Amino acid sequence: MNLRPKLHDYYIARTVIFSVLGTWGVLLGLDLVLAFANEFGSIGKGGYTINHAIAVTGLSIPWRAYTLFPTAAVIGALLGLGQLAGTSELTALRAVGLSRRRLSASVAFSLTLLTLLMVANGETLAPWGEDRAQSIRSLRNSDMVMARYSGLWAREGDMFLNARTGEQKGSKGDHWLELRGVRLFQFEEDGRLQSIANVEVAEHRPGGWLLRNVERTTFGPKSVARSKVGEERWVSKLDESALAASVTKPRNMGSLELRDSIEYRKRNRLDAGDFEEIYWGRWFYAFNVLALCLAAIPFAFGSLRSGGYGKRLFLGIVFALGFYMLQMMFSKLAGIYRFDYRIAYALPPLIMLGVSGFLFTRRSG
Repeated sequence: MNLRPKLHDYYIARTVIFSVLGTWGVLLGLDLVLAFANEFGSIGKGGYTINHAIAVTGLSIPWRAYTLFPTAAVIGALLGLGQLAGTSELTALRAVGLSRRRLSASVAFSLTLLTLLMVANGETLAPWGEDRAQSIRSLRNSDMVMARYSGLWAREGDMFLNARTGEQKGSKGDHWLELRGVRLFQFEEDGRLQSIANVEVAEHRPGGWLLRNVERTTFGPKSVARSKVGEERWVSKLDESALAASVTKPRNMGSLELRDSIEYRKRNRLDAGDFEEIYWGRWFYAFNVLALCLAAIPFAFGSLRSGGYGKRLFLGIVFALGFYMLQMMFSKLAGIYRFDYRIAYALPPLIMLGVSGFLFTRRSG
Protein backbone atom coordinates (compact mmCIF):
# COMPACT_ATOMS: atom_id res chain seq x y z
CA MET A 1 0.00 0.00 0.00
CA ASN A 2 1.40 3.36 -1.07
CA LEU A 3 1.34 5.62 2.00
CA ARG A 4 2.49 8.76 0.21
CA PRO A 5 -0.14 11.47 0.98
CA LYS A 6 -2.47 12.31 -1.90
CA LEU A 7 -5.26 14.83 -2.38
CA HIS A 8 -7.92 12.63 -0.79
CA ASP A 9 -5.65 12.09 2.25
CA TYR A 10 -5.43 15.83 2.83
CA TYR A 11 -9.18 16.18 2.36
CA ILE A 12 -9.97 13.47 4.92
CA ALA A 13 -7.31 14.86 7.28
CA ARG A 14 -8.80 18.36 7.06
CA THR A 15 -12.31 17.07 7.77
CA VAL A 16 -11.14 14.99 10.73
CA ILE A 17 -8.97 17.78 12.19
CA PHE A 18 -11.81 20.33 12.10
CA SER A 19 -14.17 17.78 13.62
CA VAL A 20 -11.71 16.91 16.40
CA LEU A 21 -11.01 20.59 17.12
CA GLY A 22 -14.73 21.34 17.34
CA THR A 23 -15.34 18.43 19.69
CA TRP A 24 -12.26 19.34 21.69
CA GLY A 25 -13.45 22.94 22.04
CA VAL A 26 -16.86 21.90 23.35
CA LEU A 27 -15.42 19.44 25.88
CA LEU A 28 -12.75 21.89 27.04
CA GLY A 29 -15.24 24.73 27.36
CA LEU A 30 -17.56 22.67 29.54
CA ASP A 31 -14.65 21.48 31.65
CA LEU A 32 -13.40 25.05 32.19
CA VAL A 33 -16.84 26.25 33.25
CA LEU A 34 -17.01 23.50 35.86
CA ALA A 35 -13.44 24.20 36.96
CA PHE A 36 -14.09 27.92 37.43
CA ALA A 37 -17.28 27.16 39.36
CA ASN A 38 -15.21 24.96 41.66
CA GLU A 39 -12.62 27.73 42.18
CA PHE A 40 -15.36 30.30 42.75
CA GLY A 41 -16.14 28.75 46.13
CA SER A 42 -12.61 29.56 47.37
CA ILE A 43 -12.81 33.29 46.61
CA GLY A 44 -12.38 35.32 49.79
CA LYS A 45 -10.28 32.74 51.61
CA GLY A 46 -6.97 34.28 52.66
CA GLY A 47 -5.72 36.47 49.82
CA TYR A 48 -7.55 34.51 47.11
CA THR A 49 -9.56 36.79 44.79
CA ILE A 50 -11.64 36.35 41.65
CA ASN A 51 -8.61 37.35 39.57
CA HIS A 52 -6.68 34.48 41.12
CA ALA A 53 -9.55 32.09 40.33
CA ILE A 54 -9.50 33.23 36.69
CA ALA A 55 -5.71 32.84 36.55
CA VAL A 56 -5.83 29.34 38.05
CA THR A 57 -8.51 28.29 35.59
CA GLY A 58 -6.56 29.75 32.68
CA LEU A 59 -3.30 28.11 33.75
CA SER A 60 -5.04 24.74 33.88
CA ILE A 61 -6.05 24.91 30.20
CA PRO A 62 -2.93 23.13 28.85
CA TRP A 63 -3.35 20.21 31.25
CA ARG A 64 -7.10 19.94 30.66
CA ALA A 65 -6.53 20.01 26.90
CA TYR A 66 -3.96 17.23 27.31
CA THR A 67 -6.27 14.97 29.29
CA LEU A 68 -9.35 15.62 27.14
CA PHE A 69 -7.61 15.15 23.80
CA PRO A 70 -7.95 11.32 23.59
CA THR A 71 -11.72 11.56 24.12
CA ALA A 72 -12.03 14.44 21.67
CA ALA A 73 -9.90 12.57 19.13
CA VAL A 74 -12.01 9.41 19.03
CA ILE A 75 -15.34 11.24 19.04
CA GLY A 76 -14.15 13.84 16.52
CA ALA A 77 -12.70 11.19 14.19
CA LEU A 78 -15.98 9.29 14.18
CA LEU A 79 -17.99 12.46 13.63
CA GLY A 80 -15.70 13.50 10.78
CA LEU A 81 -16.07 10.13 9.06
CA GLY A 82 -19.77 10.29 9.76
CA GLN A 83 -19.97 13.60 7.94
CA LEU A 84 -18.20 12.08 4.93
CA ALA A 85 -20.46 9.05 5.05
CA GLY A 86 -23.60 11.21 5.31
CA THR A 87 -22.73 13.05 2.09
CA SER A 88 -21.72 9.79 0.34
CA GLU A 89 -18.15 11.07 0.00
CA LEU A 90 -16.81 8.11 1.92
CA THR A 91 -18.75 5.80 -0.40
CA ALA A 92 -17.29 7.58 -3.42
CA LEU A 93 -13.78 7.19 -2.08
CA ARG A 94 -14.39 3.50 -1.54
CA ALA A 95 -15.80 3.23 -5.06
CA VAL A 96 -12.59 4.55 -6.63
CA GLY A 97 -10.65 1.77 -4.97
CA LEU A 98 -9.53 3.16 -1.60
CA SER A 99 -9.42 0.44 1.02
CA ARG A 100 -10.49 0.78 4.63
CA ARG A 101 -6.84 0.56 5.64
CA ARG A 102 -5.91 3.49 3.40
CA LEU A 103 -8.77 5.59 4.77
CA SER A 104 -7.73 4.67 8.30
CA ALA A 105 -4.16 5.72 7.46
CA SER A 106 -5.49 9.13 6.36
CA VAL A 107 -7.24 9.52 9.71
CA ALA A 108 -4.12 8.41 11.58
CA PHE A 109 -2.04 10.93 9.63
CA SER A 110 -4.18 13.84 10.78
CA LEU A 111 -4.40 12.64 14.37
CA THR A 112 -0.65 12.11 14.56
CA LEU A 113 -0.01 15.82 14.04
CA LEU A 114 -2.36 16.81 16.86
CA THR A 115 -1.08 14.03 19.11
CA LEU A 116 2.53 15.17 18.74
CA LEU A 117 1.48 18.69 19.72
CA MET A 118 -0.19 17.29 22.84
CA VAL A 119 2.88 15.23 23.72
CA ALA A 120 4.98 18.42 23.58
CA ASN A 121 2.32 20.24 25.59
CA GLY A 122 2.33 17.48 28.22
CA GLU A 123 6.06 17.97 28.76
CA THR A 124 6.14 21.77 28.78
CA LEU A 125 3.06 23.96 29.19
CA ALA A 126 0.86 21.49 31.09
CA PRO A 127 3.25 20.80 34.04
CA TRP A 128 4.31 24.45 34.15
CA GLY A 129 0.70 25.67 34.24
CA GLU A 130 -0.31 23.19 36.93
CA ASP A 131 2.70 24.11 39.05
CA ARG A 132 1.91 27.83 38.75
CA ALA A 133 -1.75 27.20 39.50
CA GLN A 134 -0.76 25.25 42.60
CA SER A 135 1.34 28.19 43.78
CA ILE A 136 -1.57 30.61 43.32
CA ARG A 137 -3.92 28.27 45.17
CA SER A 138 -1.58 28.51 48.16
CA LEU A 139 -2.87 32.08 48.66
CA ARG A 140 -5.96 30.51 50.21
CA ASN A 141 -3.73 29.83 53.20
CA SER A 142 -0.93 32.23 54.05
CA ASP A 143 0.95 29.38 55.73
CA MET A 144 0.81 27.10 52.70
CA VAL A 145 4.57 27.28 52.03
CA MET A 146 5.33 26.25 55.60
CA ALA A 147 2.67 23.54 55.52
CA ARG A 148 4.01 22.28 52.26
CA TYR A 149 7.47 21.56 53.66
CA SER A 150 6.70 21.13 57.35
CA GLY A 151 7.84 17.75 58.56
CA LEU A 152 9.51 16.95 55.25
CA TRP A 153 11.49 13.74 55.37
CA ALA A 154 13.93 12.42 52.77
CA ARG A 155 16.53 9.71 52.63
CA GLU A 156 19.84 9.44 50.81
CA GLY A 157 21.73 6.26 51.54
CA ASP A 158 22.52 6.12 55.27
CA MET A 159 21.49 9.77 55.76
CA PHE A 160 17.98 10.91 56.76
CA LEU A 161 16.93 14.54 56.39
CA ASN A 162 14.11 16.28 58.22
CA ALA A 163 13.21 19.93 57.53
CA ARG A 164 10.75 22.00 59.54
CA THR A 165 10.06 24.71 56.94
CA GLY A 166 11.23 25.73 53.50
CA GLU A 167 10.62 27.93 50.51
CA GLN A 168 11.70 28.50 46.94
CA LYS A 169 13.93 31.54 46.53
CA GLY A 170 15.30 33.42 43.56
CA SER A 171 17.57 36.30 42.73
CA LYS A 172 18.76 37.66 39.36
CA GLY A 173 17.59 34.61 37.46
CA ASP A 174 18.99 32.14 40.00
CA HIS A 175 16.57 29.84 41.83
CA TRP A 176 17.17 27.48 44.71
CA LEU A 177 15.40 25.60 47.48
CA GLU A 178 16.07 26.80 51.00
CA LEU A 179 15.24 24.58 53.97
CA ARG A 180 15.24 25.76 57.59
CA GLY A 181 15.30 23.87 60.84
CA VAL A 182 17.08 20.93 59.22
CA ARG A 183 18.22 17.83 61.05
CA LEU A 184 20.51 15.24 59.45
CA PHE A 185 20.58 11.74 60.95
CA GLN A 186 23.46 9.51 59.83
CA PHE A 187 23.44 5.79 60.59
CA GLU A 188 26.05 3.04 60.48
CA GLU A 189 25.55 -0.03 58.31
CA ASP A 190 24.47 -1.99 61.40
CA GLY A 191 21.74 0.56 62.12
CA ARG A 192 23.59 2.38 64.93
CA LEU A 193 23.14 6.15 65.02
CA GLN A 194 26.45 7.73 64.06
CA SER A 195 25.65 11.46 64.25
CA ILE A 196 22.94 14.12 64.40
CA ALA A 197 23.48 17.50 62.76
CA ASN A 198 21.26 20.51 63.47
CA VAL A 199 21.45 22.91 60.54
CA GLU A 200 19.97 26.37 60.63
CA VAL A 201 19.75 26.76 56.83
CA ALA A 202 20.35 24.29 53.99
CA GLU A 203 20.51 25.70 50.45
CA HIS A 204 20.52 23.56 47.35
CA ARG A 205 23.32 24.74 45.07
CA PRO A 206 24.99 23.28 41.98
CA GLY A 207 27.02 20.26 43.05
CA GLY A 208 25.29 19.68 46.37
CA TRP A 209 24.01 21.47 49.45
CA LEU A 210 25.38 24.43 51.37
CA LEU A 211 24.82 24.00 55.12
CA ARG A 212 24.99 27.06 57.39
CA ASN A 213 25.44 27.13 61.18
CA VAL A 214 25.91 23.42 61.70
CA GLU A 215 25.94 21.85 65.18
CA ARG A 216 26.87 18.17 64.99
CA THR A 217 26.77 15.53 67.70
CA THR A 218 28.83 12.42 66.93
CA PHE A 219 28.26 9.19 68.86
CA GLY A 220 31.25 6.90 69.37
CA PRO A 221 31.27 3.46 70.98
CA LYS A 222 31.88 4.98 74.40
CA SER A 223 31.89 8.73 73.82
CA VAL A 224 29.91 11.68 72.48
CA ALA A 225 31.57 14.59 70.65
CA ARG A 226 30.09 17.91 69.66
CA SER A 227 31.30 20.39 67.06
CA LYS A 228 30.17 23.64 65.44
CA VAL A 229 30.96 25.02 61.99
CA GLY A 230 29.68 28.13 60.32
CA GLU A 231 29.42 26.63 56.88
CA GLU A 232 30.07 23.31 55.14
CA ARG A 233 29.30 21.57 51.88
CA TRP A 234 27.27 18.38 51.71
CA VAL A 235 27.90 16.48 48.49
CA SER A 236 24.77 14.43 47.92
CA LYS A 237 22.63 13.07 45.09
CA LEU A 238 19.60 14.29 47.03
CA ASP A 239 18.60 17.18 44.78
CA GLU A 240 15.90 19.79 44.69
CA SER A 241 13.60 17.85 42.35
CA ALA A 242 13.72 14.80 44.59
CA LEU A 243 12.59 16.86 47.58
CA ALA A 244 9.97 18.68 45.53
CA ALA A 245 8.64 15.30 44.44
CA SER A 246 7.74 14.60 48.06
CA VAL A 247 5.24 17.46 48.07
CA THR A 248 4.45 17.96 44.38
CA LYS A 249 1.87 15.96 42.47
CA PRO A 250 3.59 13.63 39.98
CA ARG A 251 1.39 14.90 37.14
CA ASN A 252 2.89 18.40 37.62
CA MET A 253 6.35 17.11 36.76
CA GLY A 254 8.05 16.58 33.42
CA SER A 255 9.28 13.16 32.31
CA LEU A 256 12.88 13.92 33.28
CA GLU A 257 11.84 14.96 36.78
CA LEU A 258 9.64 11.87 37.07
CA ARG A 259 12.52 9.64 36.01
CA ASP A 260 14.86 11.23 38.56
CA SER A 261 12.24 10.84 41.28
CA ILE A 262 11.69 7.18 40.38
CA GLU A 263 15.44 6.49 40.49
CA TYR A 264 15.73 8.29 43.81
CA ARG A 265 12.92 6.25 45.35
CA LYS A 266 14.20 2.95 44.03
CA ARG A 267 17.72 3.75 45.19
CA ASN A 268 16.41 4.30 48.70
CA ARG A 269 13.84 1.47 48.65
CA LEU A 270 10.84 3.81 48.63
CA ASP A 271 7.55 3.27 46.82
CA ALA A 272 7.68 4.80 43.32
CA GLY A 273 4.37 3.42 42.04
CA ASP A 274 2.56 6.76 41.66
CA PHE A 275 5.47 8.24 39.73
CA GLU A 276 5.90 5.19 37.50
CA GLU A 277 2.21 5.26 36.61
CA ILE A 278 2.40 8.88 35.42
CA TYR A 279 5.82 8.41 33.79
CA TRP A 280 4.84 5.46 31.61
CA GLY A 281 1.46 7.03 30.91
CA ARG A 282 3.36 9.89 29.26
CA TRP A 283 5.41 7.48 27.17
CA PHE A 284 2.37 5.53 25.97
CA TYR A 285 0.16 8.61 25.47
CA ALA A 286 0.61 8.91 21.69
CA PHE A 287 0.35 5.16 21.10
CA ASN A 288 -2.84 4.96 23.18
CA VAL A 289 -4.51 7.87 21.37
CA LEU A 290 -3.83 6.45 17.90
CA ALA A 291 -4.71 2.90 18.94
CA LEU A 292 -7.96 4.09 20.49
CA CYS A 293 -9.02 5.96 17.37
CA LEU A 294 -7.98 3.23 14.96
CA ALA A 295 -9.80 0.64 17.06
CA ALA A 296 -13.01 2.66 16.88
CA ILE A 297 -12.84 3.45 13.15
CA PRO A 298 -14.33 0.09 11.99
CA PHE A 299 -17.67 1.28 13.36
CA ALA A 300 -17.65 4.03 10.73
CA PHE A 301 -17.47 1.51 7.91
CA GLY A 302 -19.68 -1.37 6.90
CA SER A 303 -22.63 -1.05 4.56
CA LEU A 304 -22.42 2.71 4.09
CA ARG A 305 -25.37 2.97 1.72
CA SER A 306 -27.78 1.36 4.19
CA GLY A 307 -27.32 4.02 6.85
CA GLY A 308 -27.25 3.14 10.54
CA TYR A 309 -24.22 5.34 11.16
CA GLY A 310 -25.69 6.71 14.37
CA LYS A 311 -25.72 3.22 15.79
CA ARG A 312 -22.13 2.60 14.72
CA LEU A 313 -21.10 5.95 16.22
CA PHE A 314 -22.72 5.02 19.53
CA LEU A 315 -21.01 1.63 19.53
CA GLY A 316 -17.70 3.27 18.66
CA ILE A 317 -17.94 5.61 21.64
CA VAL A 318 -18.85 2.70 23.89
CA PHE A 319 -15.82 0.89 22.45
CA ALA A 320 -13.65 3.87 23.37
CA LEU A 321 -15.04 4.00 26.90
CA GLY A 322 -14.31 0.31 27.20
CA PHE A 323 -10.69 1.11 26.37
CA TYR A 324 -10.42 3.54 29.29
CA MET A 325 -12.02 1.09 31.68
CA LEU A 326 -9.65 -1.64 30.53
CA GLN A 327 -6.62 0.63 30.87
CA MET A 328 -7.70 1.83 34.30
CA MET A 329 -8.16 -1.78 35.42
CA PHE A 330 -4.70 -2.79 34.23
CA SER A 331 -3.02 0.24 35.81
CA LYS A 332 -4.70 -0.45 39.16
CA LEU A 333 -3.72 -4.12 38.94
CA ALA A 334 -0.13 -3.05 38.23
CA GLY A 335 -0.15 -0.97 41.40
CA ILE A 336 -1.66 -3.76 43.50
CA TYR A 337 0.33 -6.73 42.19
CA ARG A 338 3.52 -4.77 41.43
CA PHE A 339 4.02 -5.76 37.81
CA ASP A 340 5.57 -3.50 35.18
CA TYR A 341 3.48 -0.45 34.26
CA ARG A 342 4.72 -0.81 30.68
CA ILE A 343 2.73 -4.02 30.44
CA ALA A 344 -0.31 -2.30 31.97
CA TYR A 345 -0.21 0.47 29.36
CA ALA A 346 0.65 -1.74 26.39
CA LEU A 347 -1.95 -4.50 26.82
CA PRO A 348 -5.20 -2.46 26.52
CA PRO A 349 -4.35 -0.84 23.15
CA LEU A 350 -3.03 -4.14 21.83
CA ILE A 351 -6.24 -5.87 22.85
CA MET A 352 -8.34 -3.13 21.26
CA LEU A 353 -6.30 -3.22 18.06
CA GLY A 354 -6.71 -6.99 17.96
CA VAL A 355 -10.48 -6.65 18.20
CA SER A 356 -10.38 -3.88 15.61
CA GLY A 357 -8.38 -6.05 13.22
CA PHE A 358 -10.89 -8.85 13.67
CA LEU A 359 -13.74 -6.47 12.80
CA PHE A 360 -11.86 -5.24 9.75
CA THR A 361 -11.53 -8.76 8.40
CA ARG A 362 -15.20 -9.55 8.98
CA ARG A 363 -16.61 -6.51 7.23
CA SER A 364 -16.91 -6.62 3.50
CA GLY A 365 -14.90 -4.24 1.39
